[in-house]
Amino acid sequence: MNEAGIVDTGRGANFALQSVPIGAVEMDEGFWRPRMVANVRGGMATFLNEMEEHGVVDNFRRAAGRSDAPYRQASFVSESDLYKWVEGAAFALQSEDLPALRETVDEIIDAIAANQEDDGYLSLGTQQSSETRPARFTSLIGSHELYCAGHLMQAAVAWRRATGDDTLLTVATRFADYLVDEFGPGKREEADGHPEIEMALIELYRETGQQRYLDLAGFFLAQPQSSGGHPPIANRPELVGHCVRSGYICSGGTDWYAETGDQEMWGNLLRLWDDLTGRKMYVTGGVGAHHLAESFGEPYELPSLRAYAETCAQISHIMWAWRMLLVTGEARFADTMERILYNGFLSGVSLDGTEYFYRNPLAADADYQRQSWFRTNCCPPNVHRTLASVPGLIFSASDEGLWVHLYDACHASLAAPDGSPVDLTVDTRYPWDGRVEITVSPDDAAEFGLFLRIPSWAAEAQLSVNGEPVAEAPQPGSYHRLKRRWEPGDVVCLQFAMLPRALHSHPRVSDARGCVALQRGPLVYCFESVDNPQAEVADLSLSAPAAFEAEWSAQLLGGVTVLRGPALAPDASATSMPLYQSADTATVPATHEITATAIPYYAWANRGPASMRVWLPVNGFGGNG
Repeated sequence: MNEAGIVDTGRGANFALQSVPIGAVEMDEGFWRPRMVANVRGGMATFLNEMEEHGVVDNFRRAAGRSDAPYRQASFVSESDLYKWVEGAAFALQSEDLPALRETVDEIIDAIAANQEDDGYLSLGTQQSSETRPARFTSLIGSHELYCAGHLMQAAVAWRRATGDDTLLTVATRFADYLVDEFGPGKREEADGHPEIEMALIELYRETGQQRYLDLAGFFLAQPQSSGGHPPIANRPELVGHCVRSGYICSGGTDWYAETGDQEMWGNLLRLWDDLTGRKMYVTGGVGAHHLAESFGEPYELPSLRAYAETCAQISHIMWAWRMLLVTGEARFADTMERILYNGFLSGVSLDGTEYFYRNPLAADADYQRQSWFRTNCCPPNVHRTLASVPGLIFSASDEGLWVHLYDACHASLAAPDGSPVDLTVDTRYPWDGRVEITVSPDDAAEFGLFLRIPSWAAEAQLSVNGEPVAEAPQPGSYHRLKRRWEPGDVVCLQFAMLPRALHSHPRVSDARGCVALQRGPLVYCFESVDNPQAEVADLSLSAPAAFEAEWSAQLLGGVTVLRGPALAPDASATSMPLYQSADTATVPATHEITATAIPYYAWANRGPASMRVWLPVNGFGGNG
């Protein structure tokens, strides 16, 4: 079996944790498995049909002599969409035997390989439309040739780990060798407009052991970003510019540190992480305040209605959080990864897996809907590969024992520090229910540590082993270590208090000033117009956020826990109020109390166009908290 996880931690001397192969974890019928099934059978199948319809696959088949369709440029990076889709297929095949999918990808890989030139170069935009595109690498700020190459490399590594087939890896290494000859000191001294190649080259190094790929990644990381002129990531004072590019370059920087121990890089990554989570991240885990350049805003600039929060940006920061977690073993990185996964990321795909949000606002009017196809399709295949990779994010290992980062129903075949087999079976309805049972089954009795993440929101966690309470109370925002001699069939029980709670923002977040958001467990909630027809959602306010109660609704949105509680609605629509009033004579509309319903944020807009709000004012209509 493949021993590498999503990130191969086997070579890096600076990893605190070792990743677990996707194939070592079998998902049961919990929260994530139905979404993974919908991803493969709905999302990936439908998106492949869309790529066929728009000529993305035929563009590759032309060179293989399998299509006479004219070259069609769906977007200037459309080839990267196919590469991400292949990577998603590779992750899916590590979880499940899917012969038809394997056959489809094999045919696509043959078509990709047929387009590679003798010197290793491969970029359809330049190769097939030279009359409208510049020559090789003459416009890296916008051509994204290296960006596409990076996605090719990641797909190739994932495919080899899933199947053992080297065909695509040979294409990737030939291209990488060509780039080694073209770029570096005294050669081409610039980076791509869109980071991606950096972490791809490092993963290629991990797969092949070829030092030149790591060296080239380090060269690219040391260059100013060609789009926006931002400093190299080791010297960047704050998170600026395009959010996806920032997440990818930070992921590459973390990979670089893991392999080299570059302290300047590491120190700045920690500062940038604090900037992200302390000043520039939405309560949903989304990032990106500006539509212009899909970029970060100023510190605490987190508007709700015009939030950009691109789905790819959320994914890039899951990737960064995962790498920071592997390097440190610190729960804060897993907490952020969980926040993004269950909220800002998952909102980017419909419940049936076939439609997507490009941006994920925290407030929306009724005309905002998911789509199956975009002019630039980076988000859908990014969703595919991320959902298919979830089993690889749940567990890790270290010299001290086994680590549990995320809680979902599953069965894992792992190894204790001495190499002996250990099975972990997780039985839970998390995030709907706070009870988590983990059955620990080593082949023979063995002593090691079991590290359980206690989420930062879990203020009243309880822990027992074989029915006996653990003496040391679990601390929120940490890993609780249970070190003991484990016998086959030992049962660990975690109980999290899943009470609704109201969150306040930093006072400088002007859009959320005087407002609260509701959260239960890891899920952030929102108010959607279809559930609250008594008034416009934008006119509602919460009189007693602490009074909201949880209620399971099996028939709603695939089964969700909703929150119901008191809210105030104006007797007349707020649109009847004058735009401005004298402070001396201004009146606030009379209100009446209603029962308002909130649903998990990820599930909104699955019942047609709707208005939605995450933050609602408290203490009366128009109240200021």
